[in-house]
Amino acid sequence: MDHSSHGGMDGGHMCNMNMLFTWDTSNLCIVFRQWHITSSLSLILSLAAIVAICAGYEALREGIRQYEASLTKRVDTSPRQNRDQVARRAHVTKAVLYGVQNFYAFMIMLIFMTYNGWVMIAVSVGAGLGYLVFGGRTPVTKETACH
Repeated sequence: MDHSSHGGMDGGHMCNMNMLFTWDTSNLCIVFRQWHITSSLSLILSLAAIVAICAGYEALREGIRQYEASLTKRVDTSPRQNRDQVARRAHVTKAVLYGVQNFYAFMIMLIFMTYNGWVMIAVSVGAGLGYLVFGGRTPVTKETACH
């Protein structure tokens, strides 16, 4: 099923939004109309960017884990009379980080949902590379299965 963009001021080049798996990259747009694949070079650069974005997600997850451990330590070592206030602030900080992490994961899910095989492979390679580089102390199982 083809849901091409409507109107458009880009000289007649429309984005294809495939709802079925494909390897075709003609008129492929990734998430935004402005991220339009127009050549082999733009495809290669986009795939490299997707690998980096997905590896960055794994770096973010690891950074949040480390920050959460330091927050827990800070709460545990704070004076008893301040512990509740420190714990509340830590919880708010963790909630914000959780929101950022989920937004990032859903954006990667949208990238994957181009249903383009090359893009899907780039997402998987980026996730694996990110885990290899940043996930040394992380179990392989995922808490959130967004990508």
